Amino acid sequence: MKLPFIIIVDDDEQVLRAIQRDIRHKYHNDYRTSATDSAIEALELIKDLKLKNETVALFISDQRMPEMEGTAFLEKTKEIFPDAKSVLLTAYSDTEVAIKAINDIKLNYYLLKPWNPPEEKLYPVVDDLLDEWQAQYKPDHEGIRIIGFQWSPKSHSLKEFLSGNLIPYLWMDVENNPDAEKYLVSAEVNRESLPLVVLKDGTSMIDPSLPQLAQRIGLQQAATQKIYDVLIIGGGPAGLAASVYGSCEGLKTILIEKSNPGGQASSSARIENYLGFPTGISGADLSRRAITQTLRFGTEILTPKTVKNIRLKDGYKITEMTDGSEVHSKSIIIATGIQYTQLEIPGLEKFTGAGVYYGSASVEAHACKDEIVYIVGGGNSACQAAMHISKFAKEVNIVIRRDSINKTAASYLIENISKTPNIKVQTSTEIVSVEGDNVLEKITFKDSNLGEEKSVSAKALFIYIGAKPGTSWLNDVVLKDEKGFIITGTDLMKKKSFNTFWKLERKPYLPETSVPGIFASGDVRSTALTGISSAVGEGAMAIRFVRKYLEEK
Repeated sequence: MKLPFIIIVDDDEQVLRAIQRDIRHKYHNDYRTSATDSAIEALELIKDLKLKNETVALFISDQRMPEMEGTAFLEKTKEIFPDAKSVLLTAYSDTEVAIKAINDIKLNYYLLKPWNPPEEKLYPVVDDLLDEWQAQYKPDHEGIRIIGFQWSPKSHSLKEFLSGNLIPYLWMDVENNPDAEKYLVSAEVNRESLPLVVLKDGTSMIDPSLPQLAQRIGLQQAATQKIYDVLIIGGGPAGLAASVYGSCEGLKTILIEKSNPGGQASSSARIENYLGFPTGISGADLSRRAITQTLRFGTEILTPKTVKNIRLKDGYKITEMTDGSEVHSKSIIIATGIQYTQLEIPGLEKFTGAGVYYGSASVEAHACKDEIVYIVGGGNSACQAAMHISKFAKEVNIVIRRDSINKTAASYLIENISKTPNIKVQTSTEIVSVEGDNVLEKITFKDSNLGEEKSVSAKALFIYIGAKPGTSWLNDVVLKDEKGFIITGTDLMKKKSFNTFWKLERKPYLPETSVPGIFASGDVRSTALTGISSAVGEGAMAIRFVRKYLEEK
């Protein structure tokens, strides 16, 4: 495999030699470095690299250069290598220009000169950007391949699972990719048996289940310890935050996720209001960082595993899975979050994964190239999805029942949508029916003001409406409110039956459920604030009280 490039441009030869030396010293095993004092020469170089099918991972450019300013150079590089990361070298007086570039050209980072020592000021920045680039980079000639039909629910499920678990793969639509047929011949598979998964070692799997695929690609499937200090159910932001804080504080921590870590947040194409990321961050990348962090601290993650039941024995908690396996722990944090509400339209369910998607914009956006796409819902997630899909689709229509999107979405998203010409907002509108043979073909809308109906052709419908708690599996193990959210803390004390189930002298801790030692965290907890930032805080808070509980024991 050819190594990707890091391109450095600075007209100051002394600075150029210094940063070239530092970059080569740290990254020479994994990247090729090219340095020049001419922005024009650098542009000619990258054009040549593109023709040779080479890859550039990172551009590092000085701002003040006589031939061309660094921001102008980096803007031109995005026309050739749009996925490459960018760093602007600036003096203190140029910081305003750099900050403006974050918004204007999506600059990833600006670095003040000098950067000594590089171990503190240069390498952490470059490490982070290269890790992010590698997570998104999918070389054509390596990795897992999925061969199937674009509008197939089975293919969609596999793509969503691998994407959510940050496993690089190459999607090959059997109807549009001429190379796909070669794999069918090699594997002796007919089209009726698809999807086909071809693994790195050349072996293949025909229509595998998610657990089968997970086992073959090396995802952990069984606990290694007899008992854990804390078991976390759900791998969204709250669960991942709890796992990070639990493991880094020395607790034996295991996380169980039924599909892929990251929860609904992982499907967000761009999160622009999360603290510490001025250029925004994708939900998938935020999840990747959290997963990498928690694994480094020693958390065990089991996926895909679905919890069936929790039972108590001698003060310990036994978590039963649908596959018959069990995990024993001293405490549990339930962080199963919320799920998108199903759109109640007759016949819609048969198109799920075949043109109708709940979330999944980041997975299926490429399939919407030059198509007219519809998104139901006017919240932040729907608007983020619209912004992402608009890069590929001919037209994106946001459909809402309300008379304005201003009441449901953040102001920065509303502003971005208003500036995106191929996004339209259809207010006071609802879907009344969908049609198609095996895949979605037509949607019928109704104008709630005029009562008029209109049918349109449609390849894809993305749904982001409402939210219900992920507690249907929980039965009556802990108390829930009328909507299914888990009741915790002082809210338990308002129940008339409180003294019948709570036998401890102390009051329940803030995130503690009606069962001592079982906690709820994030959106699944009744009265909790919603949002990614709040969920992360809830996860950290839950571990604080888990420690208190364990100290009591």
